[in-house]
Amino acid sequence: MKPLNVGVIGHGWVASAHIPAINATGRARVTAIHSSRPLDDAALSARYGSPIRGYDDLDQMLSDASLDVVSICSYPQEHARHTVAAAQAGKHVIIEKPLALSWADCLTMDRAIRDAGVKSCVCFECRWSSQFLVTRAVLDQGLLGALHYGEVDYYHGIGPWYGQFRWNTRKDAGGSALLTAGCHALDALLLCLGTDVAEVTSYDTRSRSPIFEAYEYPTTSVSLLKFKGGQVGKCAAIVDCLQPYYFHTHLVGSEGSLLDRKFHSNKLATHRHQWSELSMKMLDSGDVSDHPYQTQFTAFFAAIERGEEMPLTSFRDALKTHEILFAADESAATGRPVRIG
Repeated sequence: MKPLNVGVIGHGWVASAHIPAINATGRARVTAIHSSRPLDDAALSARYGSPIRGYDDLDQMLSDASLDVVSICSYPQEHARHTVAAAQAGKHVIIEKPLALSWADCLTMDRAIRDAGVKSCVCFECRWSSQFLVTRAVLDQGLLGALHYGEVDYYHGIGPWYGQFRWNTRKDAGGSALLTAGCHALDALLLCLGTDVAEVTSYDTRSRSPIFEAYEYPTTSVSLLKFKGGQVGKCAAIVDCLQPYYFHTHLVGSEGSLLDRKFHSNKLATHRHQWSELSMKMLDSGDVSDHPYQTQFTAFFAAIERGEEMPLTSFRDALKTHEILFAADESAATGRPVRIG
């Protein structure tokens, strides 16, 4: 089948990971890039190994009838406007997280995608990581039984050593500890425990280190989730820590537990006083070049070819995570629990 043509909005850090991942799928190729900065077609084509046209006019790029998909790698505060424009132009969309910085913008994007009838893929790529594909397989096999408690936590110090720091510190760009990056952990928690959340309570704080004082919002939060089925979950989002990257996962069920790569299962009669171990690549880096985009994008392009919705990370999947995320941030701001639905 002829490869899908992809246009990319934005040409920063994350786009530098999207473009090779898209080209490596063998199902699509990047043929256009839009940026407010000057782009040289010959330099772009040489860098990525195939013909690419640069645009400084978004409407002009979106009017290109040969484009099938648009990957939105712009700043978070621009995601809503760019998603609506791409969907109205009839393009399938890949959207970097977070969807947007407000719930109202998320709902506007949802309407635009549904009205246009285009397919969508949101970059909650941790669902496509080796760690969570294996974790889901363990759960699907019933090796932990029925989960009644889970915690997934995001520890990643995002300081001046990252290029995104210059804008991520702003409330109107980074948003919150959950919006800027901790949403990956919340999304993974919901992947494991389900999305039937009844209530969320959240607290936030911040480091006293001068390294992080430029942030305009609290850079540590912890959210407690009460599910309608009685389960309880916890998600910490900490971007002001000084330690190696750590994506902590602890799931507790009626037949066993999983702690990161370690597990115990009564169903397998593993040793109750000694952890068994799973062999899988762990999420151990915040660098976008290490993210499992290629696996996710391959699944998205295959879904488009079949005329089906993206499994695991469609817009509707991500919308539910964002509903709970914005409720958590509201709880932290008001000091009160927030009910869902």
